[in-house]
Amino acid sequence: VIFDLKLARGLDYYTGVIFEAVLTKYQLNPKLDDDQIAVGSVAGGGRYDELVEKIDPKQRHVPCIGVSIGVERIFTVKEHQLTQLKTQSKTVETEIYVASAEKDFLEHRMELCAYLWENGFKTEMAYKRNPKLLDQLQYCEKHHIELCVIIGSSELETSSLKIRDVVTRNEFVIPRNQLANEIRIHLKRIRQKLTDNKQQ
Repeated sequence: VIFDLKLARGLDYYTGVIFEAVLTKYQLNPKLDDDQIAVGSVAGGGRYDELVEKIDPKQRHVPCIGVSIGVERIFTVKEHQLTQLKTQSKTVETEIYVASAEKDFLEHRMELCAYLWENGFKTEMAYKRNPKLLDQLQYCEKHHIELCVIIGSSELETSSLKIRDVVTRNEFVIPRNQLANEIRIHLKRIRQKLTDNKQQ
């Protein structure tokens, strides 16, 4: 709370104390300096003891105090937070999605799912024999699944797997025998980042 004798509002019916609620800890534009207000006032009001008297035909004196809230601004901030943090409500509990970019990899995807289930990960895959990779990736994004494991011919030849961070869309290759360990590391990192962002 800041007491500011210089505060002024644009309406002339205020007769006493006035106040504003200003969002200063959140910036829609990250390029702004820390001391710059990116959103501005989200609520404002004050005393207007003579307003009713001015508009009432009987000129009754009714002391009043009121506040208006900028609902649209608040919704804009919340929508931006959800977009930045990708924290929309999950529609599935899945942590890992197993995908393939080539045909006839159903059995390989099933093997990976079984391995991940055995290691305690909530995992799923498309049960079509030859699903399109784009459809699989869009499913991950729609349901906010954190990681996607992608297998193809090159991964089989090199005993490796491709991991895709669904939020950032970054991809990296890991040795197949390190899958469970790498998944744990990256899930922990993703969730810690979300926690840190929520606390800011």
